[in-house]
Amino acid sequence: MLPHVVVPSILAQFLIPEWRLTGANAGSLAGSYAAGYMLAVPFLATLTDRIDARIVLIAGSALSALATLMFGLFAEGLWSGAALWALAGIGFAGAYMPGLKALTDRLDPGDSSRAVTFYTSSFSLGVGLSFLVSQLVAESFGWRAAFYVTAAGPLAMMFVCLLLKPMTPTPSKGRLLNFGPVFQNRSAMGFILGYGAHCFELYGIRTWLVAFWTFVAAKGGGGTLLTPIAISFAFSILAMPSSVLGNEVALRVGRRRALTTIMFASAAVALLIGICADGSPWLLLPLILLYAITVPADSGALTAGMAMSANPENRGATMAVHSTVGFGFSALGAWAVGAALDAAGGPHVASAWLPAFGVLAAGILLGPVALAWSRTASANHQAIQK
Repeated sequence: MLPHVVVPSILAQFLIPEWRLTGANAGSLAGSYAAGYMLAVPFLATLTDRIDARIVLIAGSALSALATLMFGLFAEGLWSGAALWALAGIGFAGAYMPGLKALTDRLDPGDSSRAVTFYTSSFSLGVGLSFLVSQLVAESFGWRAAFYVTAAGPLAMMFVCLLLKPMTPTPSKGRLLNFGPVFQNRSAMGFILGYGAHCFELYGIRTWLVAFWTFVAAKGGGGTLLTPIAISFAFSILAMPSSVLGNEVALRVGRRRALTTIMFASAAVALLIGICADGSPWLLLPLILLYAITVPADSGALTAGMAMSANPENRGATMAVHSTVGFGFSALGAWAVGAALDAAGGPHVASAWLPAFGVLAAGILLGPVALAWSRTASANHQAIQK
C-alpha cells in the first residue's frame, strides 16, 4: 500500500503548479491509478479461481514497485504521468483482491466476516502511511524521491508472499471471464454497487483532501498541528477502527440497515464541510475528523457482505466485479470533484468547495439506492421461486 496515494499527496504542492494542471487534469492524473486497476482486475482477480492467488500477488507487487519507480524517474507531465500511474494501478490490481482471495482461501468459512473486515481496514493503515511517508520525503528530498522510497513497499509484500503456504484452489468450471453468475447474484450485486458509491466518495476525498486542507491552513493559519500531512495521516488512520466498528454494528443490527444509516450520515457531513469551507480551521477540524469516520465505516461491511454472498465456485469472479465497479467509481470520483472545483472557480476559492463536497455527498447517496434495489429484487426473486 505504500505507493497508493503518492500522487494525491503531492498534487497540490508540487504537480499542479509544476505541470500547470487544472482541477480536472489533476483528478484525471490521480484517477488513472484506479482506471488501470479497473481494466486489469477482471482478469487478475478471476485468475485466482484457477491458480494460487499467491502467484498473482507476487507478480502484481513486482509491477507495482517497478511502475512507482518509473514514475519518479520518467514522468514529465499529465500524459506520461497518467500512463505510468495507470501501470502502477494495474500492479495493484494484482495485489489487493488477489491478496483477499489468498486470505479467504486459507480460512475456515466461519472466520470470513471479521477477517475480511480486518483486511480491508488495513488498507486504511496503508493509505495513512502512504500519505505520511510520501509527503515527508517529498518536502525533504523532492517529489521524485517520494516515488523511489515508496516503491520499496510492494517489494516487502513479495517477501511476505514467499512465506505463505502454497494452495491450489478448487477448479472452477466455465470460461475464465464468466461474470454472468455474478450479475445474476442480486444480493452480491447490491453490495458491489454500494461499494462503487463508497469508492466514489472515498477516492474523491483522498485525492483532494491535501488540497482542501492546504486551502484551509493557508486561509486560517491553523498552526503546526493542522498541517496537510497531519490531517491526511489522521484521516486515513481513523478509517481502520471505523471500518471494523462499522462491520460489528452491521453484524448486530443488520447489514443493509447499518450501511444505509452510515451512508446518509456521511453525505450530511460532506455537505456540512462544504457549507463551512470558509470557516475557521478549528471549526473544520472536528468535521473532517468526523468525516474520516463516516467515509470508511461502510467499507468492511460492504466487502464482507459481497464475500459472504458470493458463490464459492466463482468467488474470485465476484471479487473481480466488486473491484472493477469500486475502482471505476474511484476514478470517476477523483475527476468529478476536480471538475466541480474548476467549474466553481478553483481550489483556492472557498465557495468552490461546496459543490465539490456536494458531488461527494451525491455519490455516496447512490449506495442506499443500490442496497434497496438489491433487497427488493432478491425478495421478488424468492417470491417467484415459491
